[in-house]
Amino acid sequence: MKLIELTTIPEMLAQIETMQQLYPNLTVEKYESYLKEMVPHNYKQLAVFEEGTCVGITGFWTAMKLWTGKYIEIDNFIVHSDHRAKGIGKIMTDYIDAKAKAEGCNAIVLDAFTGNFTAHRFYYNQGYVPKGFHFLKILNEDGLT
Repeated sequence: MKLIELTTIPEMLAQIETMQQLYPNLTVEKYESYLKEMVPHNYKQLAVFEEGTCVGITGFWTAMKLWTGKYIEIDNFIVHSDHRAKGIGKIMTDYIDAKAKAEGCNAIVLDAFTGNFTAHRFYYNQGYVPKGFHFLKILNEDGLT
């Protein structure tokens, strides 16, 4: 397996099929418009390739918060459904762990939907624990991916 950090919009757009595993209705146009907003704010992606096929992808960005100081946030962690239980998720979290340490981060944070128990179990096994609740107020249901 080969890990590649994607840093440009064309590199990220080329992997839309894997991103659509999580967001089936994500269009190229919407994805590109979001990436144009995100990439200038230090957004990158980590992709895992097996024989030239993207089998796992996650977005991540480094930022600063008062309670954590410098941190990396994992965003949209996806392992292709045909390639689960091969250790791809662990490869990705190990990479992010090493990157966070190398960049002097104090924490790694992520969100997992409350009903996604498979993800909860995976993140617990990787050493993540819930710290609080991520509250949201949806203002435009149609704008959600």
